[in-house]
Amino acid sequence: MTLSEILEAYRAGELDQSATETAITGRFFQDLGHSTVDTDRSRRTGNHEVIYGEFKTPSQIADLVAVMHGADKNADGTSNTQNVLVTRTNAEAFAAVKAVAPDAVFHPEARLISSIRLPVPEKSTQVAVVTAGTSDIPVAEEAAITAEFFGSPVLRINDVGVAGVHRLLARTEEIRSARVVIVVAGMEGALPSVVGGLVDKPVIAVPTSVGYGASFSGITALLGMLNSCASGVSVVNIDNGFGAGFLANMINGL
Repeated sequence: MTLSEILEAYRAGELDQSATETAITGRFFQDLGHSTVDTDRSRRTGNHEVIYGEFKTPSQIADLVAVMHGADKNADGTSNTQNVLVTRTNAEAFAAVKAVAPDAVFHPEARLISSIRLPVPEKSTQVAVVTAGTSDIPVAEEAAITAEFFGSPVLRINDVGVAGVHRLLARTEEIRSARVVIVVAGMEGALPSVVGGLVDKPVIAVPTSVGYGASFSGITALLGMLNSCASGVSVVNIDNGFGAGFLANMINGL
């Protein structure tokens, strides 16, 4: 119900004061004790809340999924059903989620759980997700599946790092066909600069924690990407595939 509908129901005597207060509050958030679900985020930003799963217990994640799918109704009986994405999660949490959302899917490489109950219009243009090495694929998959969850088709191009730049050059025209490019790299993090010099599209650089000691768990790649001399390259945090996929989808929808 909209706020106007809630107030009209109160005026008509269909909701008492307590139920009306609860319904109005529920338009903005629901307090579960361990978490507070932002039920107003879609209205404000165009996309529902996403559950960050790391350090949450399986039961906490399942509670959140149940509310976001509308298993727990608002005081006025309306449902909160929405598509659900859980990031940084595991098989144990997935087992708990399956109990409240049997249609949920676990993406183990990306450490994501998705459950889609509402249609997602597919965008006409695509996002390219490019990795420097095979070891970067888990972060790249987090980005790719996130973009797909929100309706962006994804072109995956793996293992085309600067150690064998001819591999990248052989795929350049494919990459140029995308509306936005996510480039995922560890080690020294050079690939986004190279891609940024070859394409006329926005490049979102994702440093990964892949690399030997002096990579400092991704800090070297992060600093290299932040200091890129290629125009049109932006950078997200280390291993933040979700952030890259979410932003790429927003750009792809403009």
